[in-house]
Amino acid sequence: MAERWTKERRTEHTRQILLDAAEEVFARKGLTGAALEEIAEAAGFTRGAIYSQFGAKEKLFLAVVDRQRQRFLDGFADVMMSFHRLSDVDIDELAERWRQLSSGPDRAALGHELTLYLLRNPEARESVAGQRRETVRALGEFISKNVARIGGTLTIEAETLARVVLAANDGITLNSHLDGEDLYRPYLQLVISSVQTPP
Repeated sequence: MAERWTKERRTEHTRQILLDAAEEVFARKGLTGAALEEIAEAAGFTRGAIYSQFGAKEKLFLAVVDRQRQRFLDGFADVMMSFHRLSDVDIDELAERWRQLSSGPDRAALGHELTLYLLRNPEARESVAGQRRETVRALGEFISKNVARIGGTLTIEAETLARVVLAANDGITLNSHLDGEDLYRPYLQLVISSVQTPP
């Protein structure tokens, strides 16, 4: 017998399809170049479905970037949990994982578009400020706990390091593609240099 979908499950399914389509269109065309009609068509829905789920195009864009950032953080957390001692940390493995999670320059460009959008729109910046603080707090806590778990100590405050990692993520990805130089490994070497073994 086929499983019956609840209204909530159908709504979430629709939301994820719209986010997938929007991520693809925003990645190719940017926030201003992407049309809601094109996103709706790619998802197989109407513009009304987008308005019903997200409201304005900017809110859909923010939801896309937030989901992308969460996926990146979750994926990085998975690989960090595989290390049990500071000596286990494999920078090449971390760099390769980052490369995979970043999935190309179009996706990293979304992060830069978000930065520009927030700089130019104080109201939008204010509306996501709490969410951004929570991301920094959660990542700082994750860094702090896992550095302690593998027997290290930080030479920089955990939330400061979290802010630097988040700020650098899109730039490392874009510049690696622009210049054809892999910056993931050297950047991770800098980050790991802020972790030391207690005497």
